[in-house]
Amino acid sequence: MRRINYRKIIMYIFLLAFIYFLGGGIAMLVNAYERDILLEAGEENWGLGFSAEGQPPAANATADELKQYDAYYIGDTSKKVIYLTFDAGYENGYTTAILDALKKHNVSVTFFLVGNFITTSPDLVKRMIAEGHHVANHTSTHPNMSNISTMEAFRKELEALEKVYEDTTGQKMIKYYRPPQGKFSEDNLKMAKELGYKTFFWSLAYVDWYNDKQPTKEEAFKKLLGRIHPGAIVLLHCTSKTNSEILDELLTKWKEMGYTFGALEDLVQ
Repeated sequence: MRRINYRKIIMYIFLLAFIYFLGGGIAMLVNAYERDILLEAGEENWGLGFSAEGQPPAANATADELKQYDAYYIGDTSKKVIYLTFDAGYENGYTTAILDALKKHNVSVTFFLVGNFITTSPDLVKRMIAEGHHVANHTSTHPNMSNISTMEAFRKELEALEKVYEDTTGQKMIKYYRPPQGKFSEDNLKMAKELGYKTFFWSLAYVDWYNDKQPTKEEAFKKLLGRIHPGAIVLLHCTSKTNSEILDELLTKWKEMGYTFGALEDLVQ
């Protein structure tokens, strides 16, 4: 009778485990480590790890961990609802097409704007409001907010934008905040909450912000259709030519996949 080589069996099991960790498993370990260091002071970059198509990503903080700071990155993952948001630091000719597509599909979104956009494109800001969108705080000058350690400096960035918005529109700005570049610290989250702000990260985005290296339509759809998931807070940029060209079709495809569109205020409530 042939003897069983237990040593080879054990080595084989370890080999399979190693292959697993090189795949999705290692991403889970990295995300767990990142969550452990989230609450430490100092700079932190918002990050996501996708393990399967159509499934919510793991982030470097859980929804429950963020909730204590009135912060969010995802909605109810049992409902096929998308929360669409746009960031804009300046206007380069694509926002009108984006607004046209949103109006055609009767979709309301939140625009996180920087001071430069509001002062140089007041008519677009007024159109956003008139068509039922929210305009929220992306800071006045788009700095690395994790480098800001005092409430005075933090308050100045947010309140300077509030003033520009109020002077331009005659309305108070909604107290929603998105950290530029996703850079933040625990102190930032605490200060935003103290100022009455809700902080919003995201659970789906793609590299759409390089003007001289725009993704193709195919590349955009691969990410935005393949990675869409229930409860997704989606971040797109108004400066993207690709986004302006695909948004009409993208909204149609998301609807065909059974998704509806919600507002960030639904998450807050």
